[in-house]
Amino acid sequence: MQKERQPIQLELVFATGKAGEARTPEGRKAEDGTAMAGNQSPVVRGPTMEEVLERENLRKALGQVRRNKGAPGIDGMTVEQLAAHLREDWPEIRQALLHCCYQPVPVRRVEIPKPSGHGMRQLGIPTVLDRFIQQAVLQVVQRYLDPSFSERSYGFRPGRSAHQAVTRAQEYVAAGYRWTVDFDLEKFFDRVNHDRLMAHLARRIGDKRLLKLIRGFLRAGVMENGLVSPIDEGTPQGGPLSPLLSNVVLDELDWELERRGHHFVRYADDCNVYVRSLRAGQRVMANISRFIETRLRLKVNAAKSAVAPPWQRKFLGFSFTGPNTPQPARRIAPQALERFRRRVREMTWRRRGVSIEQIVAELSVYLTGWRGYFGFCETPWQLRELDSWVRRRLRAVIWKQWKRYHARYRELTRRGVPRAVAQSVAASSRGPWPLSQNYVVHRALPNAFFRSLGLPLLEAAADT
Repeated sequence: MQKERQPIQLELVFATGKAGEARTPEGRKAEDGTAMAGNQSPVVRGPTMEEVLERENLRKALGQVRRNKGAPGIDGMTVEQLAAHLREDWPEIRQALLHCCYQPVPVRRVEIPKPSGHGMRQLGIPTVLDRFIQQAVLQVVQRYLDPSFSERSYGFRPGRSAHQAVTRAQEYVAAGYRWTVDFDLEKFFDRVNHDRLMAHLARRIGDKRLLKLIRGFLRAGVMENGLVSPIDEGTPQGGPLSPLLSNVVLDELDWELERRGHHFVRYADDCNVYVRSLRAGQRVMANISRFIETRLRLKVNAAKSAVAPPWQRKFLGFSFTGPNTPQPARRIAPQALERFRRRVREMTWRRRGVSIEQIVAELSVYLTGWRGYFGFCETPWQLRELDSWVRRRLRAVIWKQWKRYHARYRELTRRGVPRAVAQSVAASSRGPWPLSQNYVVHRALPNAFFRSLGLPLLEAAADT
């Protein structure tokens, strides 16, 4: 007779052990030599596996994985299939986690274009089950570790944002720190040293089962073209734990900068130090680069790092107005503007062969998200220019879709253009882009027309 499975809900009620549940002999074993560093610095208090497996924590983790959606890992399981899998197999998974027997699955390697448009970024996509467990670990471990992080670290932390980091940088510039030491860490996520990372964690986490699980996620391996390759260093981008682990690695850099009395802001691996002179900036660049490479065993990309005025550099997509302004204002960095234009060009390519309604619907999603982030700038003229440019792109698309003289003449006259003028413009040999700026086309396709299609504005007052 088969052993009856323990009922689970999660909506699902996750089964959990009693508070103070004793560890098994396997759970008491040392994780490895690195994790044993925790014995040299006794942990007074830290996260435990029992906290990770608490019902409410698991419910929250499942909800977050569902909201994040994401592609399947190497097992092909989708987010929608996860709940059914947990109902069936959670008791065994839970016991494996408690007894240090759980084996994370290798991640699936995918490549996505870098935001700059140059090169590809490698991501590691864990299975949805591993993402669920990582999320549950993250929620507990972050609660213990986050209060110990520097106040000037803003990336991937609860209640903190990129906008707050940019505001702090702006405050330094306004206070007279007019030189930026901009560090670029080369392939940061690929170069994280596992032993150093685990040593840091062992000082703050006393539960060796949790340490072993985290190391298991780090060393799960990568599957590419059907072959699994081991991972000896780095934290694969794509898992919920990676951002927290990056903060653990760079926490040592934060406190070194604090110890030296520097004014700095860090968001993930983007770190800027603000000083009053070029000479001071060059000194900081040399000293901190040496610290990063010798102590943290990471590499500073000399070609992308620089000491320069803040209005000549970008930070999280923003820059600042130049020295002739009384107070530095946040502006959108040129690189971010170019990425925006490149993406809009792709969506408004005149040979796509889709309706203007579909193009506007796609644009609306992108523009709304982009405005939610870059609307934080203090240079509304940049937004107005982009609004005008987007509408011009759409006018060129429509003119191209009208194709021939008779269709163009008919559409122009139907929209109120006098016949003689419509004849002249419809017969023009000029291309769609030059004609998109013609006052007649503008009259036939006014701003109100695009508003009627649902095109959002980046700047509320834009009407040009």
